[in-house]
Formats: sequence, C-alpha cells, structure tokens
Amino acid sequence: MTIDVEDYFQVSAFEAHISREHWPALPCRVEANIERILALLDAGEVKATFFTLGWIAERYPAMIRRIVDNGHELASHGYSHCRASDQSADEFRQDIIRSKALLEDVGGQRVLGYRAPSFSIGTRNLWALDILQECGYWYSSSIYPISHDHYGMPHAPRFAFYPRGRGGMLELPITTVRLMKRNLPSGGGGYFRLFPYPVSRWLLRRVNYDDKQPGIFYFHPWEIDPAQPRQPNVGLKTRFRHYINLHRTEARLRALIRDFRWGRMDDIFLVKN
Repeated sequence: MTIDVEDYFQVSAFEAHISREHWPALPCRVEANIERILALLDAGEVKATFFTLGWIAERYPAMIRRIVDNGHELASHGYSHCRASDQSADEFRQDIIRSKALLEDVGGQRVLGYRAPSFSIGTRNLWALDILQECGYWYSSSIYPISHDHYGMPHAPRFAFYPRGRGGMLELPITTVRLMKRNLPSGGGGYFRLFPYPVSRWLLRRVNYDDKQPGIFYFHPWEIDPAQPRQPNVGLKTRFRHYINLHRTEARLRALIRDFRWGRMDDIFLVKN
C-alpha cells in the first residue's frame, strides 16, 4: 500500500494553471487528509509506504513524524513534483539528494525508496535509476508498464525487475493485469476512482491468484477530499480525470483494506541488513 503525499494543487495536470511560485499562497489540505488516511490505515491494521514531497515535509514536519511514529515507511517523491523526464541529470541528482536529506532529517529514518512524479522514468531516461543508486536509494517505483498519454513504458516487465541489470536499481512497477495483449492499470490512481470497486478487486485478486504476485497500489491524499477547491479554466479531460468519483474513494479504500492484506514496500520487497 502506497500513498503519494502531495496536495491537490501540485498535480502535474495543473502545472499549466498553477505555478509553483503560487503554491505557498494556496490553502493546503494535505495535513487534514493525511490524518484521515492514518486513521483509516490504523483501523485496518495496515502499514504503508508514504512517497512524500520534500516541499510538503519542509512545511509539515509534525505530520511527517506522525507518519513515522505510526510505523509507516517514509520514501521520496522528489522535492517539488518536477517530472524526472523534464530534468537534466544534474537537476535530477540535486532534487533527489535534497529530498532524501530533508525527509531523513525530519522523519528520523533512512529513506530507501523513490517514486518519480507522474511515473516519469521510462525508456528515454533510465539513467535516472543509476543516479538514484549512486545517491543511496535502494529501490524505485517509477516505471508504469502501460500506454498513457503522459507517461508509461508499456513493454517493461509487470513485476519487480532490474532495468539496468542485477547490479542496478530494483524497480517496483505499479500493478497491471494482462488482458487482450495489453496491460490494464490495476493499482490505483484515477483508474481506481473510475472503475466500480468490484472490478478493481477482481483485477487485484487475479494478480494474487493467477500471477502469484503482490499488488502495488497507490493513491493521493487529495483523492479522499471532494471538498477541495475546484480549479477554473482547466480542460474537460483534466477536470474529469482529477474530480471523477472523489466522493467514493474513501469508502472504496476501506473496502480495499478489508479485502486484502497490505504492507510497506520495504518490508515486502527488500531484505534489509
């Protein structure tokens, strides 16, 4: 179980409408939403991995300590939600060093994992995995093996693999199901809000029982917040993707926690010394 800790105004789909310079002036809702998520996970006795923006950790250190004190894994989502595919190698290096150091200082635990904003590591920038390894990360969850208009590496393996060979970074892709010669997204995000819950449950069970693999699921704090400020002047497709079924997400997450057993990424996939 994974949570990408970012606020509603930081999503990539709003980049053209909300500049990073305006972020500090906007009403933040991430703290209240994380409290609800922590309560939800606690009720289901679930430990999760929180891929967290450095920008968020810098402003809400008490929230970060609450995540850690509740037994969850703290991991990096970069500093300010810049896509890895839009960064040079040096920019990427500085970003992941900055976010790792900040999260470790605030959270008081070693940060092993990284997830690129908008799953922005793919065929053209696999060098980012080498830099992650150089900077002390143990795993990435940044490659999504689907076809999508904004991201995706559809021919990548569907389950844990080493894109740069066994000596390189471990990659843990978001879960997909193979149907009709294509990978169907099955691990959360907008698809979890779009599909009826029984469809999502069937897809994850298929991965568990047919593929005999653990599923990797993700969601964002803003996805349980139907009262978040609505952004004007965004396109119809963006509006649909961002706001569809926000009012149903929390209940679906409760069902998901009830129907499956969940854990932290590091506990499930890493052998730690």
